[in-house]
Amino acid sequence: MIPKCTIIGTVIAKPEKREELKDILYAQVDPTRSEEGCINYDFHSDAKDSCVFVFYENWQTQEDLDEHLRKPHLKPLFERQEELLARPVEIRYLNMISDFVSQ
Repeated sequence: MIPKCTIIGTVIAKPEKREELKDILYAQVDPTRSEEGCINYDFHSDAKDSCVFVFYENWQTQEDLDEHLRKPHLKPLFERQEELLARPVEIRYLNMISDFVSQ
């Protein structure tokens, strides 16, 4: 399946909330991967700054991503953003130039 929507989401924790935020974000992985339209959903931390978390996501359509953003398993993050985050979530949309190779 060739993704129609690819994003990189960057989430930056307040240092004192890093572990709590990491747990909240990690809890999103399995439910998101089982969502309709999710091709891949990969969770990373920055190698140089442990407060920076990055999601690399491929979705079949923009509508699938929009639906994902309304899912209840994202509420623990969205409802506590001011408390947990050093700055707002950044979402960068990408256009794939190479061929998509799935595993």
